[in-house]
Amino acid sequence: MYDATADGVSAVVEAGEAGGAATESEREDISCADISCADARMQVRSVLMGACGGLSVARAQQLRGDALLVVSELVTNALLHAGAVTGFRARLAGDELQLRVSDASREVPKALAPAPGRQGGYGWTIVQRLCSRVQVDREPGGKTVTAVLALA
Repeated sequence: MYDATADGVSAVVEAGEAGGAATESEREDISCADISCADARMQVRSVLMGACGGLSVARAQQLRGDALLVVSELVTNALLHAGAVTGFRARLAGDELQLRVSDASREVPKALAPAPGRQGGYGWTIVQRLCSRVQVDREPGGKTVTAVLALA
């Protein structure tokens, strides 16, 4: 597992060394594979429907916008750099929205330094800034990126 922070990678654990079970507070869970960006965004909207009820309108709008941008970046990166999404999961657990995108590449995403005239290459930095936690788990068949957004 790579625990990615704004400063870079802070921990490494290979698959099978760490794991976690779903908690009782898990309220909504949608998972699938071979998903498009549009379908992933639709799934995130569906998961967030119940979670935003207790939030202020401003916070609900910000959370929804941040979550949709994060999932778009993660799915786009999987499609561009690995050719396909091999797994997708969006779930509410406690006071968090957890987004997981798996692909067949074991390459860990990297933040690129800003460069004048370059188009693209800023998605990983955006994901890191919008999420309370980002983790990359390398697995035998690729990797899973887990991005966590706080509900409140």
